[in-house]
Amino acid sequence: MTQVEKMIPVKKLVWALTAAGVLGAAGGALAMRNAKLMPVAQTSSEASTDGVSASTSGGDTQVAAVTTPLANAAAPAANLTPPPAGMPDFAQIAAAQGPAVVNISVSGTVKTRAARAPQIDPDDPFYEFFRRFGVPGMPGGPNGGGEGGSREIRGQGSGFIVSADGVILTNAHVVQDAQEVVVKLTDRREYRAKVLGSDKSTDVAVLKIEARNLPTVRLGATKDLRVGEWVLAIGSPFGFENSVSAGVISAKGRSLGPDESRVPFLQTDVAINPGNSGGPLFNARGEVVGINSQIYSASGGYQGLSFAIPVEVANKVRQQIEKGGKVQHAKLGVMVQEVNQGFADSFKLDRPEGALVANVEDNGPAAKAGLRSGDVILGFKGQRIVSSGDLPALVDQSLPGDKVDIEVWRGGKRETITATLGDANEKGAKLAKGGGDADADHAKLGLTLRPLQTDERRQLGTRDGLLIQEVGEGSAAARAGVRPGDVLLAVNGTPVQSLDQVRSAVKGAEKSVALLVQRGGDKIFVPVRIG
Repeated sequence: MTQVEKMIPVKKLVWALTAAGVLGAAGGALAMRNAKLMPVAQTSSEASTDGVSASTSGGDTQVAAVTTPLANAAAPAANLTPPPAGMPDFAQIAAAQGPAVVNISVSGTVKTRAARAPQIDPDDPFYEFFRRFGVPGMPGGPNGGGEGGSREIRGQGSGFIVSADGVILTNAHVVQDAQEVVVKLTDRREYRAKVLGSDKSTDVAVLKIEARNLPTVRLGATKDLRVGEWVLAIGSPFGFENSVSAGVISAKGRSLGPDESRVPFLQTDVAINPGNSGGPLFNARGEVVGINSQIYSASGGYQGLSFAIPVEVANKVRQQIEKGGKVQHAKLGVMVQEVNQGFADSFKLDRPEGALVANVEDNGPAAKAGLRSGDVILGFKGQRIVSSGDLPALVDQSLPGDKVDIEVWRGGKRETITATLGDANEKGAKLAKGGGDADADHAKLGLTLRPLQTDERRQLGTRDGLLIQEVGEGSAAARAGVRPGDVLLAVNGTPVQSLDQVRSAVKGAEKSVALLVQRGGDKIFVPVRIG
């Protein structure tokens, strides 16, 4: 009897999770070789004839079953068992907020580059065969013997209504290259939408349909959102409209690389698939906290990692587009890279955190404020910088012309610098690719150096530096990624012009040294472990 009493609550919990969509199975996915980040808008070269799409993997087609209620059908009696204590009411959130979630269909044409014509002699017996059957680049074939052509695009995504007069938020990649955008509501009404504006760097777009008294979502905030909290997504995965999936916040403030550095993504384990792009992510109170945007996948479908744009970022873009039709981004004018343990040891930091300044843009806001290569940015506008990816996101939340206080670590102590931010146009603060760590004997970097010649200094645009002629095989510098032809500009943030300066800097180091090297047009710090 005791066993039965213990099992009943577990069964109820499993039933509730299943009914809420927490326990479920995803459809098939397009096979891909390597795991990578990808947008989740569904795009195809041809329109689906029945509004239902399927994904293929290994030649097998997988189609999930879906139940579509009749228009204006009466709702079933509300006699469902309430969710267990401590769990959000997913059904209530879906019922209340679902009508403000829309399906977006796009179509258009994009130009294609002409293929190079095959080198076939006109007297060759196969020449006429290739010409007549339309080999790209051949006279009379596709692309007209070398002229560019075009191809039709069709795609699907999701969005949500933020204003009763028809303002809709979605992803920029959902409506990219679209000549026609159609928005479909849950009551089956359809409207042609106008793209008021889009911002590629944050992947946010604002649409407008001519309608009134529309249902709208409630916007929340991410500052109080905690890792582990329940969240809910509504969208049109693989074309299945108004699908609900749930999960938890896996992490906050994720940086997905230099191209995505302006957005501190929310990471979740909510099932997101092609067609979910642009749809809302709700918290347990039924407020939108993000726009579902990307997944990390080796198959093309959901594999447990999905990323959403914080609602604050999206709302800032929306306000700027509605006000002036364009989006402004602030710029600090630095290239930064991650501070690992080797850099922390080199610069005598307590812990590996902050954004290491690898390069400062000439005459940019950072240069005018006095920031230098080798500075470690620990704070921006009073907010702590833990990872280098935190800085671009914080800069982007400001506006051109803002005066900001920047806390830096320089020469073994903290300093505060005030900078006036510039206009990024296309790009703001950049992330640099750093070198790896290496272990080596204490006194051996393994570098052969020589002073730069006058013409070399002029070409590189620097007064400091030593040319790295050779890198010893198996040496600490080699294992750290230093290459012959690199120019050594500084050691632990101190510019070097002579071999004695390098020897002195290395001699005073305990565990590692940070070498600032110039490779081509890029400057990066490379940590070299020496002790």
